[in-house]
Amino acid sequence: LTYRSLFWGGWYDGYRDFIPRYLEHADVPVKAILGPWNHTWPHTAEPEPAVEWRDIAVRWFDHWLLGEENGIMEEPAFIYFQRDHHPPGFDLTEIPGEWYQDAHWPASRDSVLYLAADHALVSQVAKPFIHHLQYKPTVGMEASGSVMWWGDWAPDQRPADAYSLVYDSPVLEDSVAIMGFPRMTLWARANAPQANWIVRLSDVAPDGSVTEVTGAGLNGSHRYSDVNPMPLDPDSVYRLDIELHVTSWIFQPGHRIRVSINNAQWPMFWPTPFPMQTHLYGGPEQTSQITLPVAPAHPVRLRHPFSRPVADPELPGFHSIASETLSGFAEINTVTRDERTQTTTVLATNSGSDAYPFGTISYTESITHQVSDLTPAEALVESTYTITVDAAGHQRTYTGLLLFTSDRDNYYYNYTRRLEEKGQVLKEKQWLETIPRK
Repeated sequence: LTYRSLFWGGWYDGYRDFIPRYLEHADVPVKAILGPWNHTWPHTAEPEPAVEWRDIAVRWFDHWLLGEENGIMEEPAFIYFQRDHHPPGFDLTEIPGEWYQDAHWPASRDSVLYLAADHALVSQVAKPFIHHLQYKPTVGMEASGSVMWWGDWAPDQRPADAYSLVYDSPVLEDSVAIMGFPRMTLWARANAPQANWIVRLSDVAPDGSVTEVTGAGLNGSHRYSDVNPMPLDPDSVYRLDIELHVTSWIFQPGHRIRVSINNAQWPMFWPTPFPMQTHLYGGPEQTSQITLPVAPAHPVRLRHPFSRPVADPELPGFHSIASETLSGFAEINTVTRDERTQTTTVLATNSGSDAYPFGTISYTESITHQVSDLTPAEALVESTYTITVDAAGHQRTYTGLLLFTSDRDNYYYNYTRRLEEKGQVLKEKQWLETIPRK
C-alpha cells in the first residue's frame, strides 16, 4: 500500500472495514477519520453529529499536491468516534459518544467470552454441550436493517433472536468499551452439504431492547477457501472462524452483551438450499467463543474539534426535487407473509428526481425478495430500475430488469438493459447465465 491517502468513513457504513486495514498496513502517510455515519457525507449526516470535512481535505491536498507546510501532518493520523449505547430503530436524532485521537490504529486487548450450556457468556471455559438449531430460511430480516447490509441502523433484534441460538453475559457491573474486529470461533455441524452461519453481537438494555452492534456471516462451504469451496460432511464437526465487521461500542453497566447465531439472515444472505438442522458445540475440547477487542483504557480525547458544517454552495439550475429514502438506496417498504406456502416477500423501493440546467433526471427502483421455508432452494430476487432524462424536449428512459433465481444446484441470472425514447425501444440487450451453486 503505497498511496498517500485521506479517508473518511462511518461506523454505519457497510464499507468501513478497509480503513483500519489500510491504517495497519500502509507504508506511506495516511490520515483517517471514522465517525458515527452511514454511507453519506459527514457534513450532511443524520442523525448528528455532523462535522465539516472539506477544510481538512483542502489542507491535505494543499500539502501533498502544492507542497504547503500547513501542519496537516503534525495532527493525529487517526480520529475516531467511540460509540455509546443507543436504542434500536430508525428515529435517532443523535448518536451518543466521544471523539478520540491516536497516532495509529489503537491496539486493543483481547477479552474472551465462552458460550455455555445455559446460554450464558462466561469468562471460563464451559462444560461440554450441544445446542440444536432448526433452519428457518425466511428469518433474520431485522438483522439486515432497512438497506439489507451490515450498515445503517437496525431495528430491535428480538424478533430475529427468537429464531437464533442466543448467549448473554451476566448483567455488567462496569462498562466494557470495544474498538476493532470481534472474532467468533464456532464448533458446528450441519446435516446438509451447505449451510450459512451468521453471528451478531448486540447490546441488551435493562428494558429488554436489543441493539445490534456488529456481525458477519460465513458460508460453511467456503470455510477453507472462497476459490475452491468444499461441501460440508454431515458427520463432521468443523471449527469455523468468523471475523465480525469492525466496530466501536460501549456496553454500559446494567446491560448485557449478547451473541446470536443463526443459519439465515434474509434477504441479506441468499438462503442455502436444503432444509436442515445445525448443531453447535461447546466445552473444553470444542470451545465456541467470542473474542472482544477491548478499547484502550485511557484514550486521548480529540484536542481540536471539527468545524461546524457549512452549507453546500448553490449551483444555478440544480436542486433536488424529491427523494423517497434518506439513504438514497432502496429500503424495505413492505413485508408480506403467506402462511399457506410459508413464503415471505419483501419489497424494497426508492424513487426521486433532480433538476439540472439542461432538464430533469428521475429514477425509480423496486426490488422484490421472495423465499419459502418449505423450498428454500427456490428463492428469487426481481428488480426494476429506471432513469429518465427529460431535456430539450426529448425524454429518454434507461431500464434495468433483473430476475435472479435458484434451485438446489444452480443460480440463474437474467438481466436486460433497455433504452427508450418516447416509448420506442432504441437499444436492448439481455444477459442469461447459469452459475453452479458452491
